[in-house]
Amino acid sequence: MVRGIPRNGGRLSHNEKRAHMRTEVRFAGFGGQGIISAGKITGRAAAIYDGKEAVMMQSYGPEARGGACNSDLVVSDAAIGSPQLTIPGVVVIMSQEAFDKYGSVIAEGGTLITDEDLVDAAGAAGASRTYAVPATRIADELGRKIVANVVMLGALSAITGLVSRGAMLEAILASVPPRTKELNERAFDAGYQKGQEVAGA
Repeated sequence: MVRGIPRNGGRLSHNEKRAHMRTEVRFAGFGGQGIISAGKITGRAAAIYDGKEAVMMQSYGPEARGGACNSDLVVSDAAIGSPQLTIPGVVVIMSQEAFDKYGSVIAEGGTLITDEDLVDAAGAAGASRTYAVPATRIADELGRKIVANVVMLGALSAITGLVSRGAMLEAILASVPPRTKELNERAFDAGYQKGQEVAGA
């Protein structure tokens, strides 16, 4: 669970109350893809580096590696009353099994981001904005498929603006081993660039 520090001791001004925005995000894939880490890093980016509130919950399938898993995150400008997702507005999916399970569980008009080479998103319902990002392919080209989740975080930041580019990168670099920082920064930059491309930014 990641929480930010409430402004004004937790008391919101009138303008802050009016500007209150709650975004529900679901990351899903299979164990070993860094799905849980992606949720934690995004929560850290929002809460620590962007000054928002964030709460994360995670769930594994019957197998820690290879089985389905998901990470649910709530990001808000105000205190979060409930960490439970009602229906996510942003869904990031990195395996076909996860898409079959969660692909239709998205708010009307929401944003769906999938790994282009691992997910066939044909027939996705609900999402009005669907983006395919070759995260695993990009990571493989960088020499380590394991950073596919970081590529996807770059794309997520570029496509949604949920957290700022600087905050996401700071959170990534604070979460990975020192010897892998350069690789992870390159993975993030590649994902951010690809996210801008698919979003037409």
